[in-house]
Formats: sequence, C-alpha cells, structure tokens
Amino acid sequence: MTIDPKLSNEAEVRKACMGMIETIFLCLPDVLMGTIYHVGKMPDLVVKRTACGTIDDERKNITWSLPSVSEYDDPGRSWTDYRDEPGRSLEAMAWCIERQKRWTSEDPASDIRHSRPLDNDEGFNHLEPVLVRKSDLNLDMYDSFDYPRNWNGDMIWKDSEYVVVAVLKIQFRPYTIKINSNETRVIKKLAHSLGTEILSTQLRQDSLNTMRQLAMDRLNVCNVLADSLRNAIAKFGLIFSVLKQEIGFLREQWEQILLNYSEKEGPKAMVLRDLEALLNECVSADEGMKKVLSDAHTKFLEICLPPEQGRKWLEMQIIKRWEKFLDKYPQKESINIRAGHIFDELKQSLYFGIDSDIAAEYDLISDDLKSEWIDLIYKNTESFNSSMLDRLINVLTEPSLNIPSREKSRKNLIQLKALAETINDLERNTNFLLNQVLKGQDDGIDREGIPEGDNATGKVKENNVLSSFFQ
Repeated sequence: MTIDPKLSNEAEVRKACMGMIETIFLCLPDVLMGTIYHVGKMPDLVVKRTACGTIDDERKNITWSLPSVSEYDDPGRSWTDYRDEPGRSLEAMAWCIERQKRWTSEDPASDIRHSRPLDNDEGFNHLEPVLVRKSDLNLDMYDSFDYPRNWNGDMIWKDSEYVVVAVLKIQFRPYTIKINSNETRVIKKLAHSLGTEILSTQLRQDSLNTMRQLAMDRLNVCNVLADSLRNAIAKFGLIFSVLKQEIGFLREQWEQILLNYSEKEGPKAMVLRDLEALLNECVSADEGMKKVLSDAHTKFLEICLPPEQGRKWLEMQIIKRWEKFLDKYPQKESINIRAGHIFDELKQSLYFGIDSDIAAEYDLISDDLKSEWIDLIYKNTESFNSSMLDRLINVLTEPSLNIPSREKSRKNLIQLKALAETINDLERNTNFLLNQVLKGQDDGIDREGIPEGDNATGKVKENNVLSSFFQ
C-alpha cells in the first residue's frame, strides 16, 4: 500500500517534487534534467511521471514540462510490464523498485540497464528510489498483504522495512557522474527528504479525510435519528387533533344542554335550513355545484368550532363558494340580498354557546362555574396549553356540570395531556442532544468534499414537527 496522489493533495505533491528538482539543480551544477516518477499501490506498482524540469545553460531558468513521449506517461506502466524477465531488456527502473537501491549510468555505452533508454533519451543518469517505512504507512498491521512478485514468483519487499513511493531520475552532463560519488549521496539525502515530505502530505490529507468522514458519519447518524424520531413524533401530532375534538365534543354537549333547557331549535340549524331553501330557488345552475354547497351546509351543522375558527371555516367553505356560485350563475337581486343576510346570521349563530343572555337562562350551575366553563371550551386552541387543560380537567370534576360525557371526557383529557407533555419533552430533549452531538463540528473542520444537498450545511435537520402545537 503506497501513497496514491489521488488520495493525497496532487497539487501539494507536485509542488514538493518541483521543489526537490529545483534543489538538486542548485546543489549539483552538472545536472541537466530532473524527473520524478510516482510509484502506485501494490501489487501493480504502476509508475507514472509526476514532474520534470530542465534547466538552461546559464542555470537561471527552469522549464517545467514532459519534453518527450514516454511509456511512463499516463496511465503509466504496471510492474509486470517493466520488471526483469527473460528475453526482455533490463531497465534501471525495475532495479530501483525491486531492490530498493540506486542505479547510476556513468557510461551509457557499457550500462547493461541502459540498453532500453529510460524515456527514450540518451544520457548519464542516476536513479534513486524514494523510500518510506512500512510502519509509517501502517503496512505492518496486515499480515497477508498482497506484495508484488518478481519473475520467479518470489515476493519483493516482504522482508524490507520500506516501500518505494517514487523514483528520482537525474540526468547529468556526460561523464560527470560516478557510482557512489558525492553527487549520488546528495541525491539519496534529498530523496529521503522528499519521502518525508510526501508522507507528511499524505498523512495530513488522510487526517482531513478522516475528519470529514467522521463529521459526515456523525451528521448522518444524527439525521437518521432525527428522521426516525420525526416520523414517530409526526404520528403523535394527532394528539392535538384528538384534544381539539374532545373539547369540541364538550362544546356540542353544552350547546345541546342550552337548547334542551330553552326548548328552542338551534339558530345554526334554522339559518342553514333557510340557506338550503335559498339554494333550491336558484335556477339555471349546475347541479354539481349545488351539491357541493349543500354538502358544505351539512358539514357546518355537524362541526362545533370556537367562534373565530368557525368564522374562518364559514368564509372559506361556504361564503366564498356561494360568491363563486352566484358569480358564475347570476340570480335575481333578491336572492343575492337574502344570501348576504343569511351569511350574517350564520356568523352570529357561532356565538350561541357564549351568548350571555342565553347562558343566563341556564341556572343549574353557579355563575362563576358557568363563566369559567364557557371560557375554557370556547378558548382558541391553536397550540397546546397545559395550564388550560389543567383548569378544564378540574372543572369537569364538578358534579353540578351536567355534561353527559363529563367523567369520560375528564379521563380522556388527563391521558391526552400526559401523552402530549411526554412528546413535547421528547422533542425538546432530542433537539438538545442532537445539537450537543454536533457541537464542535463547525470548529475548524474543512467542509470541502462534503456532498451537497440537505446535509450541505453540516447541520442536523430541525426536528420541529410539533412546533405549531407546543409552546
């Protein structure tokens, strides 16, 4: 497992290689060209040219380019294509990588490994392998690592402390380079420095990748947890609807008690009967639209909302539909006028249960209890209010409140209140814990590489399913 520039920062690796070549030019005046080859992962050991520099005769300007076509250009050459094999020309690259030793061509004419010129250029070259310890790459933790093999099938590097991550090729002026000369020792020192710098770049990139992955894993876990809890809490959102239905049922019973006591017909039923008769008088109208209006009349008779909510429902479901109906199918002016009067009467009918004159006639409970009872069951309940429910539960303990479902409703409200408070606490605690888990994720972590989308900001999705229910 050698260093892969795709995993490390390619720009930094290339910059380090160019800096090394420039250093060699400064240190060794007889060097004409410097090339650095990257050695890929085991067991393929694909070799590719990474950087190449040529210095001018005045040794002032460096040209950074790959001056000729090479078999080591992208996609590179695999180990089985350049290793020593019978019938194949010997290559200095194969020697450096397999033996992890330098190769110096002090006389190309007599060099057995120069019969196949590297990069098809003649010259007096020195090749130096760039070594990195296996322990620094954590390779020694893998007992069955897939090492490359030579032509005889023997594993290379198995007994070595190092792996080859790159190869330096330095071209000298003719007859200025010798085997084991001071120049080769300088290049070996610089190669060791390059290996350290490449390793540092790799480890830094690995650290960043690990931090990003940990941040993403943590974010994903939090979002999975939030989604799971959100789905559960969303189902419990029905609690609030059930609470409103229970209180609505109490309103219905209260209004029925007032009607029974006064022995009168409810104003809502009387007005709707007039509206239904008016609808039947309309001529040249689509029967389907008339059916829709008639169904809305019936629905309005069945529901028992607090006055303000009832007015909104009446406006949207009946009045606006009537206006569209009369606009599409014009009727006599008298019908339009009567419709307006009926709508006003319908709005007034919503206040039947809280009408002070009507309520005053019912004298079977005290005025204080009656006042509190009316206030509670007709209160606008757009959000969960624990204290209001406590008061309502307490009122339902009064035996004088002759509501048929008094005891049953009291028990239902106690259970629903407890469940609603539990869900409220669950949501609040879940949001707190998720935020605590994610705390610090934004502290100095580079987010480059984190996928875009819902998680692009690196923040857990808000768990506010019941935000409109709970205060």
